[in-house]
Amino acid sequence: MDGKVFLVGAGPGDPELLTVKALRLLQGADVVLHDDLISSQILDLASKNAHVRSVGKRCGRKKIHQEEINALLIAYASFGLKVVRLKSGDPLLFGRAGEEIEALRKAHVNFEIVPGVTSASAAAVALEASLTHRNKASAVVFLTSHRAAHRSTEWKTYLRSGATLAIYMPGADYAGTAASLVGAGIHSTTPCAVVSQASTKDQQIHRTTVSGLTDAPQLPTPTILLVGEVLAAEEIASQRNPVSALPLLREPDLGLPAFEVFADNQVFLR
Repeated sequence: MDGKVFLVGAGPGDPELLTVKALRLLQGADVVLHDDLISSQILDLASKNAHVRSVGKRCGRKKIHQEEINALLIAYASFGLKVVRLKSGDPLLFGRAGEEIEALRKAHVNFEIVPGVTSASAAAVALEASLTHRNKASAVVFLTSHRAAHRSTEWKTYLRSGATLAIYMPGADYAGTAASLVGAGIHSTTPCAVVSQASTKDQQIHRTTVSGLTDAPQLPTPTILLVGEVLAAEEIASQRNPVSALPLLREPDLGLPAFEVFADNQVFLR
């Protein structure tokens, strides 16, 4: 029997954010090779008969080199096993899945990719902010600080688009990041937020501005930095516009209560 490798996104940390497919594959896996960031609650969902092994690399501390991970994936699959390569968030966003895909293709190993909820989405939920609010941003840019922080041309390109910036692995040099952003033309009062361990019980949020990033605390990793006008607190109207009731269009009577919606968003049952 031919083995197969599944590159599976585990989401940002909350086990309930696993996809149904990811859960099914975990429960049926022979081998699970996982990142360090995968929580014990998610690993507990794996088959009790599975061989579970950490192959994580965090903050430059490598327990294992990427070439060794590639070799393990190929070896286990060659034994006819179902191998789940479990990655934090989405496997195709900053997860080095590209290198593993290349190795598997070269070795003619069958593989499949299962997407997951990325941490930018979980952080947006934590902040109750739409990353593409139609009046403030029409795009989102995913990037990593350690790759872009000192490339002013790239920052300017991102900022010209008016996009919300989702900066993965922002590191500890918030002052440097702030300086790069301001140097690229972003206003120092632009709102931003650092979200730590998004979606988990240990989640922490620090809201600030680009200039205030210099004094931002070092929250526990993993963290993500979101930057953009979409993070500005919504203004509350000082006066309500007295407009006559606008009846809601209704489907044929199904025995549900009738109601009307007014301009100030109040709802009244008839």
